[in-house]
Amino acid sequence: MGLAVLASTILVVATARATHGSYIADPTASGPFPVGVTTTLLVDHSRKDALTKEPRTLVTEIWYPATDETKGMPKGKFSQFMPGGLSPMLGALLKSAYKLTIDEIDTKFVNQAVRDARVRDGRFPVVFFSHGNQGFRFQNTFWCDFLASHGFVVVSADHTGNAAITIINGKAVLFSGGEREHSAEDRPRDMSFLLSQMTSWNAGGDSRFSRKLDLTKPVAAGMSFGSFTAIKAADLDPRFQAVIAMAYAPAEGHTNTVPTLFMLGEEDATIGVKGNEAIRANFAAHKGTGYLLSMKRGGHYSFTDMGKLNPNYGDGVGTGKQRESGEPYMFTPTESAWKMINSYSLAFLNTFIRGDREFASFLTRSSWPDEMGWQAGGATTTGSGAANQN
Repeated sequence: MGLAVLASTILVVATARATHGSYIADPTASGPFPVGVTTTLLVDHSRKDALTKEPRTLVTEIWYPATDETKGMPKGKFSQFMPGGLSPMLGALLKSAYKLTIDEIDTKFVNQAVRDARVRDGRFPVVFFSHGNQGFRFQNTFWCDFLASHGFVVVSADHTGNAAITIINGKAVLFSGGEREHSAEDRPRDMSFLLSQMTSWNAGGDSRFSRKLDLTKPVAAGMSFGSFTAIKAADLDPRFQAVIAMAYAPAEGHTNTVPTLFMLGEEDATIGVKGNEAIRANFAAHKGTGYLLSMKRGGHYSFTDMGKLNPNYGDGVGTGKQRESGEPYMFTPTESAWKMINSYSLAFLNTFIRGDREFASFLTRSSWPDEMGWQAGGATTTGSGAANQN
C-alpha cells in the first residue's frame, strides 16, 4: 500500500472514531458518514450484448460517503432508482413483485442515501456488488447504505438481460430466462469492466470521484447469482482482493485464494439443500482465509431488501414455511438478519481491506450463537487453525 493511500485510510478511520465513538466497539452500528447515491450509465464497447445486439451497457448505482452538509437532507425515494421515470410496464412489474403501487413503495421504502449528494473528501475502498437472478442493482440498499456510512464506496450494476428490468436510454430491457448461460459469462466480465471504469474515474474520468477511490484492494461481492458472479470475478480477475458471497456458490467450486466471507441461510428454499451444500463445499475447499456465516432461521431473501417492502414474503422474510416439514415458520426478524450480515461484512472488510486489526477479534466467534453459526478456516489472521461456533 502506498504512503498516500495508507495516510488517507488512517485519516478516514481516525475521523470515524472521533465522530462516532461506537465505531470500533460496536461494528453493528451505522457509521459516522452521511451517504450519497448516484446513477450512471456505463458502456463496454469491447463487448456486444447477446440480447440487445448493442455494446454491453450497464445502468449502475454508486453509494458513497457524502459531505457533512448532506446530514438532514431528504433521503432518496425508491422511484428515483428508475432513470427516466416510471413506465407503466415497470409499475406493473413492481406491483407484481411487491404487491404495492410505486407510491406505496415510496412511502414504505426507508434508506439512508441522499440522491446526488456531494462526495466526501478522502480515499475510500471500493466494493463491487452483483444482484441476484432477476434482481435489481438496488436490491441490497440496507447493506450498501451501511458500508457507505463506514467509508466504503459500493458500485452495483443491473446485469442487462438478467435484471428484472433495465431502463437504457428510455427503453425497457426485460429479464430473459433464456439468457442465463450468457449471463453466467457476462456477469464476471461486467464486474471487471466496472473495476476498470472506476479506475478511470479515479484518474480523472469523473470529477466527483477523482482521486477519492482507493482501488488497491477492490472487493467482489454479491447475492445469489451475484454470489456466483463475485466468486467467478475473483477467479477471472486477479485485481479483486477479497470476496463476500451471499446465499449461493458455484457447484464446480472456484480457484481464487483471496479472503472470502461466505454466507447462507439454513432455511433457504430457493437454492435448497444442494445449494447450501455447494456453499459449504466452497468454504471447505477454499485455500485462502475463509469464513462461513450460517443464519439458522435465515432464508434466501434474508440477504436482500425484501423485508422493507413485503414483510411476509417468506423464504427468510417474516412468516413462511419450514423448508423440510412445510409447517408454518417464523424466520429471523429482518432487522436482526441485516445486523448480522452488516456487522460481519464490516469486520471482514476493515480487517482485510483496511488492515484495521481492531476488527479482527469480531471474526473469531458468533456474536449471536442462538441465531448464527460461524466458522473460520484457512490461513486466518484471527487465530490458528479452524474455529467453529454454532
